[in-house]
Amino acid sequence: MTVVDTPGTVEPAPAAPNVPATPTARRTARGGRTGREGRDGRDRRRTELAEYLRACRARVSPEDVGLPPGLRRRTPGLRREEVAQLAGVGVTWYTWLEQGRPINASAQVLTAVARVLLLDATGREHLFRLAGVAVRPSAHPDPPVLDPSTQVILDALAPLPAAVSNSRFDVLAWNSAYEALFATSRPRTGDGWFNSLWCTVTSPECCNPFLNRAEQLPQMVAVLRGAYGKHVGEPLWEEYVRSLLRASAEFRELWARQEVSTRRTALKVFRHPQVGVMRLNATYLTIPGVPEAYVAVYTPDGPEDRDRVERLSTLPPGGWTAPCGHRFTGPVG
Repeated sequence: MTVVDTPGTVEPAPAAPNVPATPTARRTARGGRTGREGRDGRDRRRTELAEYLRACRARVSPEDVGLPPGLRRRTPGLRREEVAQLAGVGVTWYTWLEQGRPINASAQVLTAVARVLLLDATGREHLFRLAGVAVRPSAHPDPPVLDPSTQVILDALAPLPAAVSNSRFDVLAWNSAYEALFATSRPRTGDGWFNSLWCTVTSPECCNPFLNRAEQLPQMVAVLRGAYGKHVGEPLWEEYVRSLLRASAEFRELWARQEVSTRRTALKVFRHPQVGVMRLNATYLTIPGVPEAYVAVYTPDGPEDRDRVERLSTLPPGGWTAPCGHRFTGPVG
């Protein structure tokens, strides 16, 4: 009701405009499909969480976590009360968690449960996602583990240069042709990795491996910016970006552009003091089971480039000296 100026009179407030409700609003107001789907999704996730915790608990023996085997057990694995005790949580609370009840779990408690259940990084992330909790980054994450067959594949790709890198441009493995092309004794990041972006940013212009660096560096920084969005706040990533910002005014300018991209096949022009200029197409292939890792394979763009790539494999080991006098050695571990 709205009171107007005329003494002794009261007039009703004007009616709200007759705007048709959207289908989504009508369904939500009636408790329809939108609200029901949200509840169903949460219920399903809690069910998955309960089943996952029970299966993980069954795979851990008392001996695995330093407990005596005790008397014969009716079911394999740890008891619920043992998980609760080792994780430092209440037995009732953990029982409810395994039963899929709608209770809240903090990241700290889930981390403790994951430790007791001996979950690796993939299992821990799965646990957090089922519980609806943001995954907490590790300050010092374990380096990715590559299957030995990955190196066999890289070596079989010779004479094509090939390497495995992650989303930070750390080079995790490579073949002899890649070693001859880049000389991986070039400057490294503070944590010791050979890093192709760091190499591109910090190598002197006189012997930078990229001849078309002006084209490639903005693209590489945009790819890094896209990957960084998944790791904002992670100590390792934050220090890596800070180190690049300290090392290069050019990187600072490119980083400030806020351009984002993904990896895609690109023509890269390399110069090598003993082989000459090579135009190579970089193709990127993902590796199942190794998050954010990919294989980069460099294929010749033309016949002359192929001849020069093949010459890389004939170079003697021990590295080379650029015309400017800078010495690059290899191979390195």
